[in-house]
Amino acid sequence: MILFSFVFFTALVALLTFFITRKDERASSDGYFLGGRSLTFPLIAGSLLLTNLSTEQMVGLNGDAFRDGLSVMVWEVGAVIALVAMALFFLPRFLRSGITTVPQFLYQRFGQSTHNICNLVFLSAYALILLPIILYTGATGMIGILNVQELLGLESARLTLILIVWSVGLIGSIYALFGGLRSVAVSDTINGAGLLVGGFMITVFGLKALGGSPLEGWEILTTEHASRMNSIGGPESSVPFFTLFTGVMLLNFFYWTTNQQIIQRTFGASSLAEGQKGVLLTGALKLLGPIYLVLPGMIAFALFIDDGIRPVEAYGKLVNHVLPTSLAGFFAAVMMGAILSSFNSALNSTCTLFSLGVYKSMFNPEATDKEVVRSGKWFGWFMAVTAMCVAPLLANFESIFGYLQKMNGIYFIPIFAVVLMGLLNKNVEKTAANIALVGGIVAIALGYFVPPFRGWAGKINEYHFIAMVFWILVVFLLVMAKLKPLPAPWVHQDAGAVNLTPWKHAPLVGGILVLAVVLIYAVFADFSVL
Repeated sequence: MILFSFVFFTALVALLTFFITRKDERASSDGYFLGGRSLTFPLIAGSLLLTNLSTEQMVGLNGDAFRDGLSVMVWEVGAVIALVAMALFFLPRFLRSGITTVPQFLYQRFGQSTHNICNLVFLSAYALILLPIILYTGATGMIGILNVQELLGLESARLTLILIVWSVGLIGSIYALFGGLRSVAVSDTINGAGLLVGGFMITVFGLKALGGSPLEGWEILTTEHASRMNSIGGPESSVPFFTLFTGVMLLNFFYWTTNQQIIQRTFGASSLAEGQKGVLLTGALKLLGPIYLVLPGMIAFALFIDDGIRPVEAYGKLVNHVLPTSLAGFFAAVMMGAILSSFNSALNSTCTLFSLGVYKSMFNPEATDKEVVRSGKWFGWFMAVTAMCVAPLLANFESIFGYLQKMNGIYFIPIFAVVLMGLLNKNVEKTAANIALVGGIVAIALGYFVPPFRGWAGKINEYHFIAMVFWILVVFLLVMAKLKPLPAPWVHQDAGAVNLTPWKHAPLVGGILVLAVVLIYAVFADFSVL
């Protein structure tokens, strides 16, 4: 019964996606990589939300909540500030440029060399870090939460891991490589509805298990564990309060304004107004994120604190404990959707970066749209197979989540600094941008891994360290803009790709969302932990 319902719901998403997108044009690069610039705000919001969500978050963030309590909600609630900035500042400028990738903007702003560096950085990060980790964490999450090994009757845990990795990888590749961005966005939106239902379902069942009814469970959580219902992280928290204004904020800003994997679907917006609506709707939905990405971990703490489980095991144990057998197949399909969404979105972005940023830009400038799309599909299959081979090897690492966070910080910060200053200062030129990109990556890597730099950097919080590097890069770019400016200030041309009339309610809605973030923090704040 569990296996049948899992296959049924997974197949239903595939059939609905095929039916909705069967007549889409995929031969051109715009059609394949940007959904023909036809995405409306529900598809943009659904795709943004579920691309962000995966078992890495369901398991990892709830595990952090198990350990630290409510303070880890910053990765959800704090992201709203970055999404407002995306809607009001970054998106109008990106759509004005008519770009398909972030490196394309850097090409327009700084030139070919900066474009090439950024492309290679993104491709390297996605190939060696993002895609294998998505597959590995997704597979281990499925195995831990739903006891896949027993369900399939397999004797070997490693064989189970390989089977799930290849299943997810092949299905995700089909979505991303045959369907293009619009198929990814549609399947993401359908899966997103299921993920929200499933996530809320686990919270409700968890509260009932804690107190007999959701309200009684909430009362137990807020009274017997009141000290953990604190939005302010203390010095021992994984996100101490003051890091919210340094590295944590910068990582949120990069992720939601500059990360190709995430923001590519906003480039496919049918107009600026639709893009802004989609981004701001995502912000509103992120305010609900703690309900299914933080509260379950806190419920698990209340239920299982005496069982000696590790934080990474908390969400899986809670699901196994509270989920009725009749819903297990549905939840399996929901979890599979979350894994697929992250994988096929990252793979689609990887294909886009290679086809437009490497193949057409560096090897075949005269390539037709058909050749560009074909190159992306072939490269996508190569990357997918590589990721499926590498993912099982990650079982040798003790902390995949910590490894991912560190690796992301290495390239997040320099790229964000260069993009931001490229938009804000019209005199920064390519040499300074290139030095900042390469120098920032080297500086953070040295601080993370190489003695004696590691010892020096280790004396301050990791988030403060990457924020310090960011501000050094910003100051460097400003100084270089004075000492060696462009011969003529950069002019941001309108490519005429979409209607740039903004949504008239965007500033008001953005302001309301920012106010909501402040109020949520104020309601749950207890500064005595500082």
